Amino acid sequence: MGAYHPECPARLAAIDDALIAGRIADHLVHYEAPRASDEQLLRVHPRPYIEAIQSAAPSHGIVHLDPDTAMSPGSLEAALRAAGAGVLATDLVIGGRHPNAFCAVRPPGHHATRTRAMGFCIFNNVAVAAKHALEHHGLERVAIIDFDVHHGNGTEVIFADDPRVLMASTFQHPFYPYSGTEDPAPNMVNVPLPAGAGGDEFRHAVERAWLPALEAFAPQMVFFSAGFDAHVEDDMAMLRLVDADYAWVTQQVKAVAGRHARGRIVSMLEGGYALEALGRSVVQHLRVLGEL
Repeated sequence: MGAYHPECPARLAAIDDALIAGRIADHLVHYEAPRASDEQLLRVHPRPYIEAIQSAAPSHGIVHLDPDTAMSPGSLEAALRAAGAGVLATDLVIGGRHPNAFCAVRPPGHHATRTRAMGFCIFNNVAVAAKHALEHHGLERVAIIDFDVHHGNGTEVIFADDPRVLMASTFQHPFYPYSGTEDPAPNMVNVPLPAGAGGDEFRHAVERAWLPALEAFAPQMVFFSAGFDAHVEDDMAMLRLVDADYAWVTQQVKAVAGRHARGRIVSMLEGGYALEALGRSVVQHLRVLGEL
């Protein structure tokens, strides 16, 4: 994305380092993400958009898709594999190979709408994965849980009024992308949090809004849009979560998945730009998912 851009390769290196330092890397089964196919992308993005992204990919230098979102020569490959990771993870979990999966991918995806790249996002990775569960595997109900500090506007636009999908999210508001509070669709459980809110406010939102909606919906599979940029150490925003909050929310949602979805969870990395905090928070997330 260019020098000094927060959405940088060091994010994944920080996660790898933390998994090793936390002594859980050896307990994980690793897969190389495949490229998402046209068929898989077309469930979410129209062909002209996919072709426009392919055409925009530079052979050298940096091309900006919007002021925040750029492509380098490797970005198209990375974006295809980020979306493909969610597809493979969905296949592995639904096929019973693993109870759950975490996709350490970049670029993130939840701001990408059907026809627009924005907010560091090119393809909407979690939407591609959720659509694969619905349309390839024939599930009837999936939930998407988004705890990134920014509202997942792209995911909301893609699934608004789709009765097969319940999306539950928390996000700082008012804050980029300044959405999520104006007449959300009935299948959206959006809880805006003010700047300065911390774990108490976050946990109250989950207990008051998310969990009752999830219990009533009874999802057959759960997807996380797992952004860790609401952490107090992340200066991209102004929420004040700590490592333990990510373990707690993972446990709450995992319990719902255990009751209704045979424990099936796929988690897709979104934001998180304070590298040490990102690594530690992912470790907490995976300790709960993997019962480590």
